[in-house]
Amino acid sequence: MHAASFDLAGHAGGLALTAEAARPSIPDGITTGGVVAIGRGVAPTRVDAITAAMADGGVRAFELTLNEPEDEALRAIDAAARSGPGLGVQIGAGTVLSIEAAGRAVDAGASFLVMPHLDPELVRWASARGIPALPGCATPTEVLVAWRAGAAAMKVFPASSLGPSFVRECRGPFPTLPLLPTGGITLENAPSFITAGAIGVGMGSWLIGDARPSGVRERATKIVAAVAAARASRS
Repeated sequence: MHAASFDLAGHAGGLALTAEAARPSIPDGITTGGVVAIGRGVAPTRVDAITAAMADGGVRAFELTLNEPEDEALRAIDAAARSGPGLGVQIGAGTVLSIEAAGRAVDAGASFLVMPHLDPELVRWASARGIPALPGCATPTEVLVAWRAGAAAMKVFPASSLGPSFVRECRGPFPTLPLLPTGGITLENAPSFITAGAIGVGMGSWLIGDARPSGVRERATKIVAAVAAARASRS
């Protein structure tokens, strides 16, 4: 693919980005703190304490995945959506695999949707409703298809396999397209993704750990500081 000049006004090498007019903005919680916490299998009864601990540490976006049993995951989203905004934390749903699941997540209170894969129809559905979608992408082709479908940002997944070099090289043809590496992100490797050009990082097991609030708060503080330092070094 030849390098082309991208801008958020809707053109890339003369090709219109067809969903630009409907594209929802990247959630402020992602752009400010630069960290999306990913909770997989978090019990609804523990969500409030974990959300508060992340807020204390500076994390402003919390993604709760729709793993089975989905009913429990939706209850966790509902609980987080009730407490999160008051703490300055935006709540999203992850592992969204279908439009039907997306609808249930939004009804439960999710304000953004994250997928491990690219489904342009699902992205367009979310975009048309003003809901930021972050589909999983692992190739330049997927990045461009996701953007044209109306994605707010592209989740680079799995980041541990693709590495910071994928983000850096994508910045050549796509200098302004927002990329969010996820999968295998740790305190040690997160800064290299940020300096490569990522808008932030998604973190699950390292950040949530055993879900004890004191540990979550400590790790959240460390990763938010590391991302801020990497952003400062890049500017």
